[in-house]
Amino acid sequence: MKSTLQILIVDDEPLAHQVLLHHLAAENDVQVVAHCYSAVEALAVLAHQQVDLMLLDIQMPALTGLEMLKVLANPPQVVVVSAYAQFALDGFALDVTDYLLKPVSGERLGQALQKVRRRQCIDQQIETVGSSLNNSSTNAPSANTEIEFIVLKVDRELRRFDLASICCFEAYGNYVKVWQGERMTLVSSTLKQLRSQLSPTTFVQVHKSYLVAALHVVSRDRQQLQLTNQMIVKIGEAYKEQARQLLCEA
Repeated sequence: MKSTLQILIVDDEPLAHQVLLHHLAAENDVQVVAHCYSAVEALAVLAHQQVDLMLLDIQMPALTGLEMLKVLANPPQVVVVSAYAQFALDGFALDVTDYLLKPVSGERLGQALQKVRRRQCIDQQIETVGSSLNNSSTNAPSANTEIEFIVLKVDRELRRFDLASICCFEAYGNYVKVWQGERMTLVSSTLKQLRSQLSPTTFVQVHKSYLVAALHVVSRDRQQLQLTNQMIVKIGEAYKEQARQLLCEA
């Protein structure tokens, strides 16, 4: 069920608030819950009130919109509304949903809101999938329970990955690299989250940064593994016992 978008408008120009309110009046699923005329004021609001979307100006006194985004630990979705196009790359680097140039038309704002709704829907689907997986048995599949695919978030969409095609998962900061042969896809997850969803006999952790597919291991020694895609994966000292499970003699 589609919920109402709770919106915070942040702009130091009162006229900008009036223009946005005029355009938002045409949307039946939005609610402006607060108006702020500086980034400092917006930080105070966000400290005690949760919103779905912030319509944010860039050039404001004391603290710019981009500077504010850099200090927010868990920002809502953001659509920048600015008179300056040169900050667009910086905005998208901070994961803003869209970037609008003043004067904003109702049509362009409507397009931005559609992006916000799609992104919100994807996040809700990911949360639902994660909850379902976490609530099944003891959070992890048993050795006798084999799943054929996994759904992961890539950029702003959900994507299905067939497990048989995956050689390994490689930790990469707050992301994970999914290796399918020589093809690599960066997904929004952690190795810990993936390990909880996968059979420990199918995907074996051999290093703090690697989960390898048992069927894709072609050779191993005490120090490293070689996979079918020619990757060489080092075996971590704490994971040598798990690594011994691979290529065991019959």
